[in-house]
Amino acid sequence: MDEVIEWLGQCPYCGELINIFVDPANNNSHYIEDCSVCCRPINISVSGDRDDSGAYRIGSIELRAEND
Repeated sequence: MDEVIEWLGQCPYCGELINIFVDPANNNSHYIEDCSVCCRPINISVSGDRDDSGAYRIGSIELRAEND
């Protein structure tokens, strides 16, 4: 089982840096998580793949405001 990957992103509302935790078991996922600073809902889209060794690599992470 893969460990959760920690990624640093910027809240689209308040601009603060926040930690995003990516679970490799939920590859290519979309979910909503509240900002840990301003508590507004952030749409998070994650995509990634496994490399030749089987390790999960994040392809992209997108953080958007709720109505974007």
